[in-house]
Amino acid sequence: MEKFMTPLLLLLCLPLALAGHDYGQALSKSILFFEAQRSGYLPHNQRVTWRANSGLNDGKASGADLVGGYYDAGDNVKFGLPMAFTVTMMSWSIIEYGKQMAASGELGHAMNAIKWGTDYFIKAHPQPNVLYGEVGDGNTDHNCWQRPEDMTTDRRAYKIDPSNPGSDLAGETAAAMAAASIVFRHSDPAYSSELLRHAYQLFDFADKYRGKYDSSITVAQKYYRSISGYNDELLWAAAWLYQASGNQHYLDYLGKNGDSMGGTGWGMTEFGWDVKYPGVQTLVAKFLMQGKAGHYAPVFERYQQKAEYFMCSCLGKGSRNVQKTPGGLIFRQRWNNMQFVTSASFLATVYSDYLASAGRDLKCSAGNVAPAELLGFAKSQVDYILGDNPRATSYMVGYGNNYPQRVHHRASSIVSIKVNPSFVSCRGGYATWFSSKGSDPNLLVGAVVGGPDAYDNFGDRRDNYEQTEPATYNNAPILGILARLNAGHGGYNQLLPAIVPAPTPVVTKPSPAPKPKTIPPTKPITTPAPASSSGPIAIQQKLTTSWISNGKRYYRYSTIVTNKSAKTLKNLKLSISKLYGPLWGLTNLGNAYGFPSWLNNLAAGKSLEFVYIHTANAADVSVSAYTLA
Repeated sequence: MEKFMTPLLLLLCLPLALAGHDYGQALSKSILFFEAQRSGYLPHNQRVTWRANSGLNDGKASGADLVGGYYDAGDNVKFGLPMAFTVTMMSWSIIEYGKQMAASGELGHAMNAIKWGTDYFIKAHPQPNVLYGEVGDGNTDHNCWQRPEDMTTDRRAYKIDPSNPGSDLAGETAAAMAAASIVFRHSDPAYSSELLRHAYQLFDFADKYRGKYDSSITVAQKYYRSISGYNDELLWAAAWLYQASGNQHYLDYLGKNGDSMGGTGWGMTEFGWDVKYPGVQTLVAKFLMQGKAGHYAPVFERYQQKAEYFMCSCLGKGSRNVQKTPGGLIFRQRWNNMQFVTSASFLATVYSDYLASAGRDLKCSAGNVAPAELLGFAKSQVDYILGDNPRATSYMVGYGNNYPQRVHHRASSIVSIKVNPSFVSCRGGYATWFSSKGSDPNLLVGAVVGGPDAYDNFGDRRDNYEQTEPATYNNAPILGILARLNAGHGGYNQLLPAIVPAPTPVVTKPSPAPKPKTIPPTKPITTPAPASSSGPIAIQQKLTTSWISNGKRYYRYSTIVTNKSAKTLKNLKLSISKLYGPLWGLTNLGNAYGFPSWLNNLAAGKSLEFVYIHTANAADVSVSAYTLA
């Protein structure tokens, strides 16, 4: 009995232990931070009201629309690699703990934060093998201290393509799109399908044209150099594509390439925007515990061993342990150390729940560890961030009574353009605002700053960028942990398929994001007779027959596509996901389907029919492109 009583007692005590901080309030604030980082045209429901529209000509010089997305930290550059990692981690937070976010009323806000990123990535990926990976230039940007609304710095756009590859950037963006497609699958199936289509293309681009993105976008080297290379991002993208699609191809990729690409070989003590191996290893361990490994089980077990190496090192019970401050915080580096704290704590949180769901312990060189101890570690790191530390300082701006007042952040440190619209010049901003000893005029609510040094010391100065600069990728992983801690222990099974609940009606008003929804969420594609419309195009699916062969039931579906407009429909492209069998009546274009070879267009009021057979419910069919003439 003793063996089972200890973890049980820990779990019973957790709800009481979780009462020290208001995790629900911290969750609300941490999501709000992303609204302060928005670039582009701000929506009508923007809650950070001291910000205004910015970067409205981004991409124009390159003939592209790159308005939108996120500024990564305290500067005004849009860096693609950390932005994509941010979206992946926000999505993973919702995939695991969406129900808990919904219970606290924050799911809609969190989904809006993800969509702000994915809408931008759709624009940044105009062709299958082209991806814009940066807007702005860190060198000129760091020479200026201006509000985003006043920017006079170079807003050049930088891209990767087959001649200038970037497998790490394309791979991470594929992971972000795939993970986000899971988030929107229930509430907006057409948008989800569109994201998955981009993810497929980006993965193929990353895998076929291999190279490090900072060798192509060299201006990123000083700021976001890909030191780990791109093998980790390729495995990471494959893991997310498998989780999003269930397609065996991506499981095969993980199984066949795990050894050669480092997934089973690299034992890491760091997880973040550059190094993805512990994240891959944690996801693959999940697939193994879900019973999905099949004949790859021996390979997946090696992934899991490395995942547990990471967890044990965080707990201080491994063969090589992470450094910690005297106050107990993970410490890896002087500059923005908190990014590693939140990322590691998120992995510990989800892995704790995977283990608890599987009914097993963590295996460390110092002995077996109960899942509750892993969750306790994550909680200790979050509590440190929220103020349980030697300085009694909250490193989340706006949470608690003692938090940083002079954040290294251009927008928050300069008076709002709505309060004083006078232009702030490049160098004038340094003279007037950067050098000010006063508190920030705008409170950057929810921002997790870089944090203390190796000895728990912290200097609240604007020029102390190593400690006072926040970043989107600091906040993204903490969303899931805060939702989990706020809910206490609900006894849920994290190894069951993720079902993200629809956000409550209060927050499901369509946001005026640049890209309109293709199919309203009130008309999802479902069986037995899914119907939808995308503007002038209607799609009607019908199950026509079924039969049993070799013990399996097969279904035949007929799908009618109708041109409801008064014009001729041309260049039709359909996105079809969850299709597991043959299809007749369309031309396969690789990542989409078009008119059959005998048909060039569809006249007004006319329809075309295609059929497919497989062993599942109806596939998801949506319109991804068309023209009317």
